[in-house]
Amino acid sequence: MIGRHFILSLLVAALSAGSALARCEDHVPQPKPQNASRDIVGADLDTIVERGYIEFAAYEDFAPWSFEKDGKIQGVDIEIGKLIAQDLGVEPRFNLVAAGENLEADLRNWIWKGPLINGRVANVMLHIPYDSEFACRVEQVVFTGQYHDEEIAIAFRRDAYPEDPPVPAYFRFDTVAVENDSIADFYLSSFPGGQLSQNVSRFPTADQAMEALAAGETMAAMGPRAQLEAGLTPDLDIHTPPLPGFAVSTWTSGVAVHFAYRGLSYAVDDAIYAALQDGRIAKIFADYGLTHTPPELR
Repeated sequence: MIGRHFILSLLVAALSAGSALARCEDHVPQPKPQNASRDIVGADLDTIVERGYIEFAAYEDFAPWSFEKDGKIQGVDIEIGKLIAQDLGVEPRFNLVAAGENLEADLRNWIWKGPLINGRVANVMLHIPYDSEFACRVEQVVFTGQYHDEEIAIAFRRDAYPEDPPVPAYFRFDTVAVENDSIADFYLSSFPGGQLSQNVSRFPTADQAMEALAAGETMAAMGPRAQLEAGLTPDLDIHTPPLPGFAVSTWTSGVAVHFAYRGLSYAVDDAIYAALQDGRIAKIFADYGLTHTPPELR
């Protein structure tokens, strides 16, 4: 469900931007919250360093990125948060949060305003997709620290495809698993005439889609590459074929910081950039058995 709500946010941005419009050309600035007296939310870099800890928001039940197992919060994003904290010389603290109805709601709840009931804003929110048009609309947030290019892929059973790995057109005849209401589900369901609908099996999560594939209940699974890789077994393989007509088949993940705390955003960006350069982020991905694709930076 997490993949659905924020990737669909990017899909809407991609479809509405229009190739003839310059970035932010038709954007009407939004009122920004005033950070004064009782309305102050979050904390600046000096406050974080002085108190000795930094608070991160990360999505719950979002393996392999952020999840709880055996009472321990873990995942690729959690390790990246630890890198940031180490670079700042403070303790990392993590709050696993549920995905809201869309990405804008999540950023409002966990970065610049706070939830209506329970909880409070974090200093940094992890695993935020970057899109320039979306960034124009959400002025209360700085999108920074880009650390990975994600892409849609197809996992498949080796015995079902011993020669050529499957492409979406194969699913007119072959079965494929997807996370329900995800971007992969949206793409396959949009094929003209509903050609693929009878062969698409929908599951509550990408994990369950991969479990069905591993059990032989379906011939393939489609979704974000890392989530598919997390469920690979020796009987399965994965590839990233061309996806004609797919508006958002790749996107870049980074972090979000309150717009008022530019110093913090610069420090976080520098920490992530250094970890990209010296291979620490690549090692985190390798430790989780995932492919890391660094974004084109600077």
